[in-house]
Amino acid sequence: MTVNQVSHSIRLQPLVARRARLVQGGAVVALVLLQACTAVPNKDPRDPLESWNRGVFGFNDAVDRAVVKPVATAYHDVLPNWMRTGVNNFFNNLDDVWSLVNNALQLRGQDTADSFGRVVVNTTMGLGGLLDVASEMSMERHPANFGLTLGRWGVGPGPFVVLPFLGSSTLRDTLALPVEYKGNLVNSVNDVPTRDALTLVNLVDTRAAYLKAGEVVEGAALDKYSFTRDAYLQRRRNQVYDGNPPDEDSTSEEAPPLPAAPASAPQQ
Repeated sequence: MTVNQVSHSIRLQPLVARRARLVQGGAVVALVLLQACTAVPNKDPRDPLESWNRGVFGFNDAVDRAVVKPVATAYHDVLPNWMRTGVNNFFNNLDDVWSLVNNALQLRGQDTADSFGRVVVNTTMGLGGLLDVASEMSMERHPANFGLTLGRWGVGPGPFVVLPFLGSSTLRDTLALPVEYKGNLVNSVNDVPTRDALTLVNLVDTRAAYLKAGEVVEGAALDKYSFTRDAYLQRRRNQVYDGNPPDEDSTSEEAPPLPAAPASAPQQ
């Protein structure tokens, strides 16, 4: 082989590699679309996009098995429990700030007061949230986001949706995502490497917390997709109605009654 032929071969290698990656990526997308187009008999009326959702669910599950779950398992096995608890407390404290805003928007007086107290106590006495001093003082957490706020003010959930990488959602919760993004304090960090690192750690820590729950689902559910969908929709409905939803209508959801006074009914 001449020198020119060798040089030409070397120049072609990056192009061949890029083409191979494109082919592989195209194959994955084609597989997802093929699964999504498969007809699903006896569709749940809450899930008119079930064919597509199942395809995205399969894609997310494959990504989780190949990347997210192994990393979360290593995180759980390597870091001591006290360190993982501190990380979890830190991100819970950030979430409590956003919960405070949404509980106030939902006119939940007691929940707003509890959220405010938790943020103040854990940020000061809890070393920036690393210690959950508020729980030891019997201040309950009341997680809330903008999707729940919309539901509290009468916006129906809409159809069930499975988002790539993000997982289970509804049309209402999906439309709330831009506001959720702004409300996430991690996204307000100006330094990009720091922001990305915090986002990654939060993702891994959250997945590690559900390792055992995931094993239970895999062992108990004949249809993992249906089990996950039904559990998500039931949980969100219970959250909107403070754990006491009316008889469910598969096609609509009436607005829950708003509290007449600042104090609200206890939230699960």
